[in-house]
Amino acid sequence: MNTLTKSLIATVVAGVAVYAVANPTTSQTTVNAGAVNQKAIAAPVLVSVKQALTLKDDTEVQLKGYIVKALGDEKYQFSDTTGSITVDIDDDLWQGKAISAKTPVIIMGEVDVDLLPTKHVEIDVDQVKF
Repeated sequence: MNTLTKSLIATVVAGVAVYAVANPTTSQTTVNAGAVNQKAIAAPVLVSVKQALTLKDDTEVQLKGYIVKALGDEKYQFSDTTGSITVDIDDDLWQGKAISAKTPVIIMGEVDVDLLPTKHVEIDVDQVKF
């Protein structure tokens, strides 16, 4: 084979390989098309304050208890029978409802762990149920 033929064959082979990788209609790219991220659709797990304080950063949680004290700047002290934790609740999540320290609530959000200057755990709340 001459050099021109070898170059042409190499170019065609390379072109077919690039097309197969880049083309979304190939069977290799649709193998996981029906896969579902179960973690993304699962409800947060109901945990106690004591458990929440030991969880990893960004863990989705649900806690049942009481907002016992406003700490300022959308931060509140949340308590259940196992302890208390700081929660960050945006003002719009209150839906205009006033509550007292005796009003039971369920909060859903994620654990927020700050390590500096010292370890501090709080819950970044996404939803409040009354």
